[in-house]
Amino acid sequence: MADRVRTGVSAAVTAAVVLAVLAVPFAVPLDEQAVDLAAKLQAPSWAHPFGTDEVGRDLLLRSVYGLRVSLFVGVAAALAATVIGTAVGAAAGALGGWADRVLMRIVDLFSSVPHLLLGIFVVTMFRPGVWPVVASVVVTHWLSTARIVRAEVLSLRSRSYVDAAVSGGASRWRVTVRHLLPAVLPQAGLAAVLMIPHAIWHESALSFLGLGLPTHQASLGNMVQSARGSLLAGDWWPTLFPGLFIIVPTLAVAGLAGAWRERLNPRRRSELTL
Repeated sequence: MADRVRTGVSAAVTAAVVLAVLAVPFAVPLDEQAVDLAAKLQAPSWAHPFGTDEVGRDLLLRSVYGLRVSLFVGVAAALAATVIGTAVGAAAGALGGWADRVLMRIVDLFSSVPHLLLGIFVVTMFRPGVWPVVASVVVTHWLSTARIVRAEVLSLRSRSYVDAAVSGGASRWRVTVRHLLPAVLPQAGLAAVLMIPHAIWHESALSFLGLGLPTHQASLGNMVQSARGSLLAGDWWPTLFPGLFIIVPTLAVAGLAGAWRERLNPRRRSELTL
């Protein structure tokens, strides 16, 4: 019963987030960057449900626009990282031998560098923007998917239907494409969903450090970073609401992914945790 309630709440929050991200920019055609110094640091009210920031911008509107950026980064990076990780893991598991050893040593090499440090190195090579952040997340997050897919492929290689296909004269490429890859797609898809919250947190951390998106662009990490001075002055809303927009949607997506994980294979929960 508790699992059903958790899944239902996660689905409702995720649906509300998607609806807000898609509908608010059209329903409220206002400029999220419009400055109104006469309305700066106003507490939450009917006119501004989340209050205003240090230059009078509406925090609800900016939070929604910031969430749009975070979700775009999360989904784009998760899809790209999953494709790369699935390709590397499938190749390592299907080829075996020296190819497996080389590919796994590459994975170990990338894993030896802390994610945030490697992400900072990637974004500093480009001008601030969305795509450098996506690239930094992809570079640091395909490793777990590669390990998951490789482990699954190694397990599938010992199945009787794979042995029958090999005995029947099927090439290694045909066995991989026809039998191994379709079997690992559910695990790869789950890894992609689990990666979305990580990607959102990664983008928020880089933006908070001033290395992600330009400071003028609505970003949840930028908003939290710029609100630190207001928080010290006792104005809590510029920090609270963008922070909730980071935490609540990512927990909702993680809750849905957890339900999918248990339905997919409840006995292998630890393998599918990124």
